[in-house]
Amino acid sequence: MVDDKVLEEIQFHQDVINRDQTSPLYQIREKEIEISGRVLAAKQKAEAIVSDARRKSAEVVNKARTDGDALAREHEAALISEAEKKAAALRGGVGGEVAAIDSQVTQRLDAAVKSVVEAVTEV
Repeated sequence: MVDDKVLEEIQFHQDVINRDQTSPLYQIREKEIEISGRVLAAKQKAEAIVSDARRKSAEVVNKARTDGDALAREHEAALISEAEKKAAALRGGVGGEVAAIDSQVTQRLDAAVKSVVEAVTEV
């Protein structure tokens, strides 16, 4: 698809061949076309810059997401590891407490049985 400005410029140049190039109207129109061409070039350049900026920003966002996901996984792994260590320490401590309570139950069970036997035999 050819831009309207390009078509207009081609039409103007074809008309110029048949007219006087020294007329003020011709010179004004020629300047208009020249400026229009510059505006079009500037617009295309601006669109290229914006397109490039959008591409780069998309890359930055994707990299940030990827890096963020990686950091989140690392942090999660560290927290899980720390929780597992605390759980192991608690299990180890509980084992000692269970052994102490078991020892107390054994000692008290003997005393309780002795008390029950004495109570039954005294009757």
